[in-house]
Amino acid sequence: MVTFKEITQENFWDCIGLSVSEDQTDFVTSNAVSIAQSKVQPECIPLAIYDEDAMVGFLMYCIDEDDSEYWIYRMMIEKKYQSKGYGKQSLEKLLEIIKQDTTRNKVFLGVHKESISAVKLYERCGFAFDGQVFGSEHIMRLDY
Repeated sequence: MVTFKEITQENFWDCIGLSVSEDQTDFVTSNAVSIAQSKVQPECIPLAIYDEDAMVGFLMYCIDEDDSEYWIYRMMIEKKYQSKGYGKQSLEKLLEIIKQDTTRNKVFLGVHKESISAVKLYERCGFAFDGQVFGSEHIMRLDY
Protein backbone atom coordinates (compact mmCIF):
# COMPACT_ATOMS: atom_id res chain seq x y z
CA MET A 1 0.00 0.00 0.00
CA VAL A 2 1.32 3.43 -0.91
CA THR A 3 1.80 6.29 1.52
CA PHE A 4 2.51 9.97 0.90
CA LYS A 5 5.23 11.97 2.64
CA GLU A 6 6.22 15.62 2.54
CA ILE A 7 9.31 16.59 0.60
CA THR A 8 11.99 17.36 3.19
CA GLN A 9 15.75 17.82 3.36
CA GLU A 10 16.00 14.09 4.01
CA ASN A 11 14.18 12.96 0.85
CA PHE A 12 14.66 15.92 -1.51
CA TRP A 13 17.59 14.45 -3.46
CA ASP A 14 15.89 11.08 -3.79
CA CYS A 15 12.79 12.82 -5.12
CA ILE A 16 14.58 14.85 -7.77
CA GLY A 17 16.53 11.74 -8.74
CA LEU A 18 13.35 9.91 -9.78
CA SER A 19 12.88 9.54 -13.52
CA VAL A 20 10.42 8.15 -16.00
CA SER A 21 11.18 5.99 -19.01
CA GLU A 22 12.77 7.63 -22.05
CA ASP A 23 9.52 7.69 -24.05
CA GLN A 24 7.75 9.59 -21.23
CA THR A 25 10.22 12.42 -20.64
CA ASP A 26 8.36 14.85 -22.92
CA PHE A 27 5.17 14.34 -20.92
CA VAL A 28 6.42 14.91 -17.37
CA THR A 29 7.78 18.07 -15.77
CA SER A 30 10.81 17.38 -13.59
CA ASN A 31 10.25 16.94 -9.88
CA ALA A 32 12.80 19.67 -9.17
CA VAL A 33 10.75 22.18 -11.22
CA SER A 34 7.56 21.03 -9.49
CA ILE A 35 9.09 21.48 -6.03
CA ALA A 36 10.34 24.94 -7.05
CA GLN A 37 6.85 25.78 -8.33
CA SER A 38 5.40 24.82 -4.94
CA LYS A 39 7.65 27.42 -3.30
CA VAL A 40 6.29 30.28 -5.42
CA GLN A 41 2.75 28.85 -5.54
CA PRO A 42 2.19 27.86 -1.91
CA GLU A 43 -1.22 26.39 -2.75
CA CYS A 44 0.64 23.50 -4.43
CA ILE A 45 1.20 20.43 -2.26
CA PRO A 46 4.13 18.27 -3.43
CA LEU A 47 4.31 14.75 -2.02
CA ALA A 48 6.62 11.79 -2.37
CA ILE A 49 4.95 8.44 -3.00
CA TYR A 50 6.33 5.55 -0.95
CA ASP A 51 5.92 1.82 -0.74
CA GLU A 52 7.25 1.17 2.75
CA ASP A 53 10.74 2.77 2.70
CA ALA A 54 11.10 2.94 -1.08
CA MET A 55 10.22 6.21 -2.82
CA VAL A 56 8.36 5.10 -5.94
CA GLY A 57 7.00 8.37 -7.28
CA PHE A 58 5.93 11.97 -6.87
CA LEU A 59 2.73 13.96 -7.14
CA MET A 60 1.58 17.52 -6.64
CA TYR A 61 -1.94 18.85 -6.31
CA CYS A 62 -3.68 22.04 -5.26
CA ILE A 63 -6.77 24.14 -5.25
CA ASP A 64 -5.99 26.25 -8.30
CA GLU A 65 -6.14 30.00 -7.71
CA ASP A 66 -7.64 30.67 -11.15
CA ASP A 67 -10.78 28.55 -10.80
CA SER A 68 -10.81 27.50 -7.11
CA GLU A 69 -10.99 23.82 -8.15
CA TYR A 70 -8.77 20.87 -7.31
CA TRP A 71 -6.09 20.12 -9.88
CA ILE A 72 -3.59 17.30 -9.99
CA TYR A 73 -0.62 19.17 -11.41
CA ARG A 74 1.89 16.31 -11.42
CA MET A 75 2.01 12.60 -11.00
CA MET A 76 4.88 10.34 -11.92
CA ILE A 77 6.10 6.89 -11.02
CA GLU A 78 9.82 6.10 -11.15
CA LYS A 79 10.58 3.99 -14.24
CA LYS A 80 11.69 0.90 -12.31
CA TYR A 81 8.38 0.87 -10.39
CA GLN A 82 6.05 1.37 -13.35
CA SER A 83 3.44 -1.24 -14.32
CA LYS A 84 3.23 -2.49 -10.73
CA GLY A 85 0.00 -0.70 -9.75
CA TYR A 86 1.61 2.27 -7.98
CA GLY A 87 0.05 4.85 -10.31
CA LYS A 88 -3.47 3.56 -9.73
CA GLN A 89 -2.96 3.17 -5.97
CA SER A 90 -1.52 6.68 -5.73
CA LEU A 91 -4.28 8.27 -7.76
CA GLU A 92 -6.99 6.49 -5.77
CA LYS A 93 -5.38 7.53 -2.47
CA LEU A 94 -5.07 11.14 -3.61
CA LEU A 95 -8.70 11.18 -4.74
CA GLU A 96 -9.75 9.89 -1.30
CA ILE A 97 -7.94 12.87 0.27
CA ILE A 98 -9.45 15.37 -2.15
CA LYS A 99 -12.99 14.00 -1.74
CA GLN A 100 -12.83 14.70 1.99
CA ASP A 101 -13.33 18.35 1.04
CA THR A 102 -17.10 18.42 0.59
CA THR A 103 -17.06 22.04 -0.61
CA ARG A 104 -16.01 20.88 -4.07
CA ASN A 105 -17.12 18.09 -6.38
CA LYS A 106 -14.64 17.85 -9.24
CA VAL A 107 -10.96 17.37 -9.96
CA PHE A 108 -9.03 18.39 -13.08
CA LEU A 109 -5.72 17.34 -14.57
CA GLY A 110 -3.83 17.90 -17.79
CA VAL A 111 -2.42 15.07 -19.86
CA HIS A 112 -0.70 14.65 -23.19
CA LYS A 113 -3.01 12.51 -25.32
CA GLU A 114 0.07 10.70 -26.66
CA SER A 115 0.73 9.40 -23.13
CA ILE A 116 -1.55 6.42 -23.67
CA SER A 117 -0.81 4.68 -20.36
CA ALA A 118 -1.57 7.86 -18.38
CA VAL A 119 -4.81 8.47 -20.28
CA LYS A 120 -5.92 4.87 -19.66
CA LEU A 121 -5.11 5.16 -15.95
CA TYR A 122 -7.09 8.37 -15.58
CA GLU A 123 -10.03 6.95 -17.51
CA ARG A 124 -10.06 3.81 -15.31
CA CYS A 125 -10.33 6.10 -12.29
CA GLY A 126 -13.30 8.00 -13.75
CA PHE A 127 -11.69 10.96 -15.51
CA ALA A 128 -12.92 12.03 -18.95
CA PHE A 129 -11.71 14.65 -21.42
CA ASP A 130 -13.72 17.85 -21.09
CA GLY A 131 -12.69 19.53 -24.35
CA GLN A 132 -10.31 22.10 -22.85
CA VAL A 133 -6.72 22.28 -24.06
CA PHE A 134 -3.93 24.25 -22.37
CA GLY A 135 -0.80 24.28 -24.49
CA SER A 136 -0.07 20.65 -25.30
CA GLU A 137 -2.14 19.26 -22.44
CA HIS A 138 -5.71 18.07 -22.81
CA ILE A 139 -7.81 18.53 -19.70
CA MET A 140 -9.55 15.63 -18.01
CA ARG A 141 -12.16 16.03 -15.29
CA LEU A 142 -13.62 13.79 -12.63
CA ASP A 143 -16.97 14.70 -11.07
CA TYR A 144 -17.73 13.16 -7.70
